[in-house]
Amino acid sequence: MNLSAQWVAFSTIIRKEVHRFMRIWMQTLLPPAITMSLYFVIFGSLIGSRIGSMDGFSYMEFVVPGLIMMSVITNSYSNVVSSFYSAKFQRSVEEILVSPTPNYVILLGYVCGGVARGMTVGLIVTCMSLFFTDLQIYSLPIVISVVLLTSVLFSLAGFVNAVYANSFDDISIVPTFVLTPLTYLGGVFYSISLLSEFWRGVSMLNPVLYMVNAFRYGILGISDIDVTFAFVGVAIVVVILFSYSLHLLDSGKRLRA
Repeated sequence: MNLSAQWVAFSTIIRKEVHRFMRIWMQTLLPPAITMSLYFVIFGSLIGSRIGSMDGFSYMEFVVPGLIMMSVITNSYSNVVSSFYSAKFQRSVEEILVSPTPNYVILLGYVCGGVARGMTVGLIVTCMSLFFTDLQIYSLPIVISVVLLTSVLFSLAGFVNAVYANSFDDISIVPTFVLTPLTYLGGVFYSISLLSEFWRGVSMLNPVLYMVNAFRYGILGISDIDVTFAFVGVAIVVVILFSYSLHLLDSGKRLRA
């Protein structure tokens, strides 16, 4: 399959994925916007006014980067896991696998679809945050690169979940019991400097903490962790998940009847 044909296949998968979540935007784009608005009102305005400042910034300014990143994480993940599992459940994925399309093109197409939804929701939440606070960008390259890497990582994680899922109930287990706790305990609503030494050490094991803090550094210029280490760690996990996802496609594990 030549490069031109591969590009046609790649762009077709992306268009299908984007059309999929845009067609049902009231289910994919509107709910996270409403949810994040409630977070802004409750945690930022009502509770935040009582908390005061956090690391030299108002509480609203502090939580906004974390809430944006939380929306990117959940939507990148949910887009791929729901889309690919639906294709697997309907057996349409078998048609793609027997086609001459290289597996890496299939994987990149689904991942880019997840990135597109994650970035779209992230942009919507960012625009909504401007109604609640003055959002200043400390480093735009860091902001873009962190969001992109994080979105790719959780799109790949959603792909792995979709491959191993045996029912529609299985695709909600990881978001409910793994993703949500990691996100809420990932420094979105607080600085780990407030924690005791033991719990600070436990928090350092949470990968979401590094993504949230790296993004917060890009927005506010503050971070609880080494931003360089965060970038390296996320990049390594992306490479590992991409390689493993490609292995799953190559082996056809849980994909072929």
